[in-house]
Amino acid sequence: MLEALRRQLSEGLFEKVAGPERAKHARRIHDSPGPRLFADDRPIRHVHADHAMFIGGLRALLLQSLHPLAMAAVAQHSDYHTDPWGRLQRTSLFVGVTTYGSADDALKAVERLGRVHQHIHGTAPDGREYRADDPHLLAWVHVAEVDSFLRCHQRYGEKPLDDYDGYVADMAVIADAMGIPDPPRTVAELDAKLDSYRAELKGTPEACEAARFLLLKAPLPLLARGPYAILSSTAVATLPVWARVPLRLPYLPIAEATGVRFAGHALMRGLRWVTG
Repeated sequence: MLEALRRQLSEGLFEKVAGPERAKHARRIHDSPGPRLFADDRPIRHVHADHAMFIGGLRALLLQSLHPLAMAAVAQHSDYHTDPWGRLQRTSLFVGVTTYGSADDALKAVERLGRVHQHIHGTAPDGREYRADDPHLLAWVHVAEVDSFLRCHQRYGEKPLDDYDGYVADMAVIADAMGIPDPPRTVAELDAKLDSYRAELKGTPEACEAARFLLLKAPLPLLARGPYAILSSTAVATLPVWARVPLRLPYLPIAEATGVRFAGHALMRGLRWVTG
């Protein structure tokens, strides 16, 4: 009976994260012949296989929303309100293909994403024009994602790395393929690059609405709401204070250092059990 419950929960989780065609995508990613962008022992494969990515993914979305132009592109061209799982599934497929797929498939995925970005442009509420293929904007999305995956793995990864510089360098390979100029290749460079964007960041009404939706309004079955509340709290607790204030997110250092961290580790153990 316990095994049947585990399988049911596992199916439901992967249905949300990877979509109904997950088996087909998995075969394509792992069984396609040819060299990979990253060898089996590279840090990127270790980090992206860990369940801490669930926390990192949510943190990345919150952090990325702080750039008004990036948030305008999401608000005006994304269907995250009506199809949040579709966006998650497309993102997880891109991460899976570029991390584990053949080099040919990985570069094709990058090219497809680039073509999509070419059609995403408009005017933000503050009157500034934006393009999703703007290298400066792409660099912000990249840096926020790398920082989120790295920080959450450091705190909640099952087996922390000795070489997080190697992870940043691996992610820079994908950034280079996307045409992002001079991506960070060490943790120190990542920190510096993130800091260089802080003057541009702002908690716009669109960003605050996206945060409320992601943290409080995501469409979930009743059984998943408790674990998702823990996931949300854990993701927020990994954000720096300067990123929380514009999004009107709480800062409770004592609770975060004790109850939230304990609950986050318990959630990770539960997810590892569910997925076998």
